[in-house]
Amino acid sequence: MQCVLFDGNSSNANLNGIEYIISEKLFKTLPADEKQYWHPHNYEILSGELVGPRLPEAAEHVLMKTKVNSYGKTWHLWNTGAYGQSGDKLPLGRPMLAWSFNHDGEAQPGLVESRDKAMGINSGKVRQERQDLVPLTQPQMGVDALKGKFSGPTQSIVGVENESSSGGSQQ
Repeated sequence: MQCVLFDGNSSNANLNGIEYIISEKLFKTLPADEKQYWHPHNYEILSGELVGPRLPEAAEHVLMKTKVNSYGKTWHLWNTGAYGQSGDKLPLGRPMLAWSFNHDGEAQPGLVESRDKAMGINSGKVRQERQDLVPLTQPQMGVDALKGKFSGPTQSIVGVENESSSGGSQQ
């Protein structure tokens, strides 16, 4: 799947990134040195942070079900500013490889709530509605890649487990 990312959902939104999404099966065929550039999606899906704006709820749920255990490679191309921070007037500089949040507490306080308000989303409700996807999840590489990089406490959620390099899982 190929996605275009925008900094909002209005007619004034700017395209500020792209994401490629691949299945777990395809991810496992990548060379080890390439895998480091791909982030896991289970937290984004189960937490309600990944959404399909303007899709009917049933269609969005089916889409998310097809993306459980998937991986993304996301490039941010333009810092357009957000949440009180100024951005650049043009897409300047090098593209930035982005990672995903994988635990509660990793997003900047107020970030998800602000997005929810702007887009008319209730992440808590979405999280509850996606609990039926938990049994489909597998441990994923990269869940703990940013462990210890956040100043506040973080917490794992059910269905999001780190796959160790030896193939086993750890929480």
